[in-house]
Amino acid sequence: MLFAVRMDVNIPRDLDPDERADLVSREKAYCQDLQKSGKWVHIWRCVGQYANVSVFDVADNEALHRLLWDLPLFPYMTIDVTPLAQHPSALAADRVRA
Repeated sequence: MLFAVRMDVNIPRDLDPDERADLVSREKAYCQDLQKSGKWVHIWRCVGQYANVSVFDVADNEALHRLLWDLPLFPYMTIDVTPLAQHPSALAADRVRA
């Protein structure tokens, strides 16, 4: 199943700088591992914000929930999830898995 996910990050300004650096480093490694696995299909930065819009390809709602829950920055995020379905007018519809 494909999901569009917007993640807005709000790390407290008073968080210890070493803890912040560790969190950001672990987040990057986790994100890149999921991209390599094919589960995190796309990630785009929202210009001027500490936020991203991503597309995930996972088995179901529970799989996405576990994946998001395990994000190191999860406690500092507001997340909005939109399930996606193939659009019949898309030129690339035959290449997109619904």
